[in-house]
Amino acid sequence: MAKEYSRTQRVAQEMQKEIAIILQREIKDPRVGMATVSGVEVSRDLAYAKVFVTFLNDNTLEQVKTGVRALQDAAGFIHSLLGKAMRLRVVPELTFAYDNSLVEGMRMSNLVSQVVQNDRLRRSASPVDKTDREDKED
Repeated sequence: MAKEYSRTQRVAQEMQKEIAIILQREIKDPRVGMATVSGVEVSRDLAYAKVFVTFLNDNTLEQVKTGVRALQDAAGFIHSLLGKAMRLRVVPELTFAYDNSLVEGMRMSNLVSQVVQNDRLRRSASPVDKTDREDKED
């Protein structure tokens, strides 16, 4: 049996898709750059939506803040285009937030890779033979 999804989840998923298209095709602000919509959280009454975005080329905190500010400034325009694209009685009020989970995930992955590499180097630098262990036990 298929899993049941609530209306808010379906609306959030559709909003994510539509906002991504709007950002790609309609927003010409250079401050936004390459923005990707990583998720949307919609309130239960569908009045508010928090849109999580990531920026592909922006690495500094200042660039991220500028990009989010530009998106927040364009929220009214995006809201109107979203209203035309989706058939909702009330289109949720949009709030944009930076999603740092991608950056944190990459950082954690690098840390794990570094630990694994250090472990391999230690094992190869000090090879302990099985015969050495047996001699020490006697």
